[in-house]
Amino acid sequence: MNDLHVSWDEYHRLIERLALQVWESGWSFDAVVCLARGGLRIGDVFSRLFDKPLGVLFTSSYRADAGTRRDALLIGEHLASARPLPGPRWLLVDDLVDSGETLLHVLPALRERHARLHEIRSAVLWRKGASVATPDYFVEHLPANPWIHQPFEEYDHMRPAELKACRDR
Repeated sequence: MNDLHVSWDEYHRLIERLALQVWESGWSFDAVVCLARGGLRIGDVFSRLFDKPLGVLFTSSYRADAGTRRDALLIGEHLASARPLPGPRWLLVDDLVDSGETLLHVLPALRERHARLHEIRSAVLWRKGASVATPDYFVEHLPANPWIHQPFEEYDHMRPAELKACRDR
């Protein structure tokens, strides 16, 4: 299993491909919900492109060993948004489905917490082969389950002093 290294340019192209896939499907939705942290950038772009309000739900499962080992899934208690999200149809976006556990637990949690929600679809950049869940939309299927190195991960171990040293060179 080789690691997959993704540049900023490729990352943005994947988001755009996913957006076009959703748009070309003809499915209409009322709001975008992104899973933080991995889905934040995707949610922001989708909210802007589709001109829909954005909600953020915090989840966490990769906390051990510097974010490389999965722990028990934590789902935030509240959906953050400036005002209640409209309509009965929401699009849930995230960066990937790895094991699929997050998707399997978040979708019913949202339905249970938001009675007006009648339909929710999911969209991700990557679907790994080991996933027990299949999102409605995804750009790349990765049957070999590589570890994905996303471009923003460079900030995981960098601190402001190191950033300054890099900028001063």
